[in-house]
Amino acid sequence: MEHKIAESNARVDVADVLRGLAVMGIILLHSIEHFNFYSFPKEVPFEWMKFTDQAIWRGLFFAFSNKAYAVFALLFGFSFYIQDNNQQRRGKDFRLRFLWRLFILFIIGQFNAAFFTGEILTMYAILGIILPIFCRMSDRTVLIFATILILQPIDWVKLIYALCNPDYVAGESLARYYFGIAFDVQKNGTFLETIRMNMWEGQMANMTWALEHGRILQTPGLFLFGMLVGRRQYFLYSEKNERLWLKALAFSLLCFFPIYGLNNMLPEFIERSAILVPLQLILSSFSNLSFMVLLVTGLLLTFYHVKDRSFFMRFTTYGKMSLTNYLGQSIFGSLLFYHWGFELGRYLGITYSFLFGILFVLLQMAFCSWWLRHHKHGPFEGLWKRLTWIGKK
Repeated sequence: MEHKIAESNARVDVADVLRGLAVMGIILLHSIEHFNFYSFPKEVPFEWMKFTDQAIWRGLFFAFSNKAYAVFALLFGFSFYIQDNNQQRRGKDFRLRFLWRLFILFIIGQFNAAFFTGEILTMYAILGIILPIFCRMSDRTVLIFATILILQPIDWVKLIYALCNPDYVAGESLARYYFGIAFDVQKNGTFLETIRMNMWEGQMANMTWALEHGRILQTPGLFLFGMLVGRRQYFLYSEKNERLWLKALAFSLLCFFPIYGLNNMLPEFIERSAILVPLQLILSSFSNLSFMVLLVTGLLLTFYHVKDRSFFMRFTTYGKMSLTNYLGQSIFGSLLFYHWGFELGRYLGITYSFLFGILFVLLQMAFCSWWLRHHKHGPFEGLWKRLTWIGKK
């Protein structure tokens, strides 16, 4: 029994570490983006900051953009499996309760969306419905459907249609239109005007961007893969799992570099945007997922082989309170960077914004450690859990 508990804890610990690192990457990216408010000082205080600004921007986007979110989505499906499996062992069906849990997440997402145009909780609440639909199906069925979603079928249709119709010209980006409206309010609006904009145009900007960039299908695909990771107990250490992750590491290495290089070359050879845009989205999706697998496998293999895990375990409290941390970055990011607040975007370039992001993450980590010494769950995690099980005898 003690051995099973230790294995379960190790599985959850590594998931919390991954979740903590993913949230950290998301917050650092949002910090240098000024929380989707792309307004920066015209001049830098020091000449050398022109270099550091570019190095930080490109480095963070290379390491975390479209990868940290993918890890987060993978772990959303993994967490569903843990909860569903625990209830099944007690002879209970978790599916209807999970749908209620998603509804609560949708409400929390609406609160978060009032502050930040890039919020993802609302989308998770909607797309998460796929998990109770597929959770009783075979691994093979789930794997096939998840793979189809990951392969970006909508953009393959766009690409084939453009190839078959030489006169076809793609329409203007809806996301760009809505983000333009959002930018004007972020730059000039009051607090109430910002909230009003975020509740409609801001969410439309976020959802249309997700549709235009493949996340609407990729996200539920990652949910299903995360559920499979839980089913197959791939986060537990064993020689078999280690061989599997080593193969995944080698395969992702072989895929990432040629796909990444090919994607960067395409604009030199393809001028027609109706072909270039969907093709680049497909390739960038594959390269980003390959890099995400590199990050996950690298951390897993390191986590299970190092003797001193103290550095990694510092991220477990941060990962356990990922919902609170995510909501906190939206509220404080809006307050600090938008017009209704302190408008720090006028003064902080990319380098200073990156340092601000590091400081913000460190303060959140200190708060998480303090809070979890006195409470079992984070503030919003505890609220979400209590509301999930409301009415249960």
